[in-house]
Amino acid sequence: MNKKASALSGLTRRDVLKAVTAGIIGLGLSPAEVLAELAKLSPSTRSQTLDDHIKDYFLKMRDFTRHHKGDICLDRKEYRLLKSAVKRLYRVQRTVGHGNFHLLSFDDSIKIARNYSRVGAFLRDEINFLEKLFYEDAERYGFYGQKPLKNLTDGIRKKEVVKISYTGNYLYRGLPFETYKKIKRQLGDSVILTSGVRSVTKQFLLFLNKAYRNKGNLSLASRQLAPPGYSFHGIGDFDVGQVGFGAANFTDKFITTPVYRELKDLGYLTLRYPRDNMLGVRFEPWHIKVNLQA
Repeated sequence: MNKKASALSGLTRRDVLKAVTAGIIGLGLSPAEVLAELAKLSPSTRSQTLDDHIKDYFLKMRDFTRHHKGDICLDRKEYRLLKSAVKRLYRVQRTVGHGNFHLLSFDDSIKIARNYSRVGAFLRDEINFLEKLFYEDAERYGFYGQKPLKNLTDGIRKKEVVKISYTGNYLYRGLPFETYKKIKRQLGDSVILTSGVRSVTKQFLLFLNKAYRNKGNLSLASRQLAPPGYSFHGIGDFDVGQVGFGAANFTDKFITTPVYRELKDLGYLTLRYPRDNMLGVRFEPWHIKVNLQA
């Protein structure tokens, strides 16, 4: 048995997705190569259970908006806290404005909530709930991506970002901003920035709202976007779309657009979340991977 197969043979059903995601640390394998190595193993080492687990994973990823058996959902108490936190975060967003909310730190969100009666201070149970959700391992509910933001209190300094006109979004100065300017020069007015820098607070609202609208299903939410702390929008990545295409820019329909075809031809789509990835999140052809450290 070769080194690759040997490393794979000891995997349990619980470990297989994590192993495929990591490409078996030290072997430098892609997810497809790991699956190929699994296929080479004998029936005694590659059980039907593992095969079924992989098939089940891809079924969930391709039908990512549905509730599936095994999904992790909040209990009633946590769902009530989720609901109240979502509504409070929306009030914070209305108070500071959508643009400023992209950059708002968790600490500043708490201060604003406390200082504006129309928002109302965060309850201690709400804060404890948000802290628990941020610091727990997202693998528990099926997200296997890396976590670039380690601290709930990580913030964004305004001098590090630049606001992009007519979009309401920001980009980090340096490589992200230069990459976007280059894309604009090459594609012209047909391309638009649809989502740039996102603070921990912004990602919290996006993720929690998705879970709130789906009965507290954290697994379903994480199939559609990264949990707070796990989004690379926090350190450099950004999304682009076809002008006039609206919300369809965030669906598979984006691959039918001239903007997508040009981005692909020009080599910009080294995707953070390619099709059939093993990170636990849907295919995102609109997501520009900028930070190449991971």
